[in-house]
Amino acid sequence: MTPDELRQRWAERSGEFSPDYYAHYGPDETSEAIRRHIERTADSEPEPSILELGCSSGRHLAHLHDNGYRNLHGIDVNEEAMTVMRQAYPELAAAGTFYIDAIESVVSAFDDDAFDVVYSVETLQHIHPDNEWVFDELARVAADCLLTVEIEGDADAETPEVNYVDDAVPLYHRRWSRIFSARGFTETASERLDNDTLRLFRRSADVR
Repeated sequence: MTPDELRQRWAERSGEFSPDYYAHYGPDETSEAIRRHIERTADSEPEPSILELGCSSGRHLAHLHDNGYRNLHGIDVNEEAMTVMRQAYPELAAAGTFYIDAIESVVSAFDDDAFDVVYSVETLQHIHPDNEWVFDELARVAADCLLTVEIEGDADAETPEVNYVDDAVPLYHRRWSRIFSARGFTETASERLDNDTLRLFRRSADVR
């Protein structure tokens, strides 16, 4: 499957793992874990700028909004995301800045250090191996913190482990500690969340 074909599958997704699906379940323990780590690391900023990659209908951002964060941004490839967000989380939809496009098509336009926090929840696993250059872009636009909540691959694997949704759509499970430590970040916290591993990365002091 090519990168364009993979993006199109998620852009047209309905049913399980669609914007409606995530709005139905709403904020969860992952939402709270993200909020907790952001509070510990980014609250020295009066109004930290936060970007979610693959925000879907916004359940994690809605939890941040409910807890007082206002400088919120999201990217999602599924055009239904904003329609569902306006219905499920109208205050978030009105307050935030959102981009309906592929991550690869958006992040290159951001300035260096554009966001205090950049995070993903089971989203970076959708990045095709041909597009791993986007990890350099994420490191560039994150001023201080990168936070990943992802299903991870084997620690010793040099290439992503490939699993499939619906026996057809690939997911690429990687070791994020390896990927972002090679891009100027240091892992400062981690915790297990069901099938996911949350990892918090801070920009290394000797970088920039």
